[in-house]
Amino acid sequence: MSKNILIVGASSGIGAALSLQLSQKGYQVFEASRSGKIKYDATQDSLDLSSLPSSLQGLIYCPGSINLKPFHRLSTQDFTDDFNINVLGAVRTIQQVLPLLKASDSTSSIVLFSTVAVSQGMPFHASIASAKGAIEGLTKSLAAELAPKIRVNAIAPSLTDTPLAAKILGTEEKKKASAERHPLKKTGTPAELAALAAFLVSEEASFISGQIMGVDGGLSTLRA
Repeated sequence: MSKNILIVGASSGIGAALSLQLSQKGYQVFEASRSGKIKYDATQDSLDLSSLPSSLQGLIYCPGSINLKPFHRLSTQDFTDDFNINVLGAVRTIQQVLPLLKASDSTSSIVLFSTVAVSQGMPFHASIASAKGAIEGLTKSLAAELAPKIRVNAIAPSLTDTPLAAKILGTEEKKKASAERHPLKKTGTPAELAALAAFLVSEEASFISGQIMGVDGGLSTLRA
């Protein structure tokens, strides 16, 4: 039986790369985004469940933000906005499709996205790291609550070369500087992040749940 996978935020970056990879593997992919086949803004809309099958084997929530400012310049609205798109958007989506994930004949999987800044403590990341820290707590709590029927994991990348990061990686000089900060001397690509997400919704990952998995060029654990 072909697996039905819902990707929220599939219009660009990691989500787009993931949709392509899963489709090539024979999965039935349902794309939901503000400009996608299924129109959906996770911060405010209700998902059109009639556009989805009666059961899902996977949900991957990709929307996020990169809001880097000195702490004294961050407003409470900045924190609210980051929390809304990263955390409440994921919560809202999971709650809506949970019956479809539970309806699967096989174990289903949820994949969320955190950031290396949660574990490392980086300047100017107070708002986004706070939101993504909540994602890591949500991941582990849901993994415990929904086991054994649904597996829940999160990916914690370093800066990845996506449209969301265009302001930070907008020139070759900036890309080179970013690469130099990583022990592997490179910046991550959407395809590399998508490959791990694709693995996590596959049967090969059936013994993995409640994990925060770093894809960060060694930044979280290595010192050059």
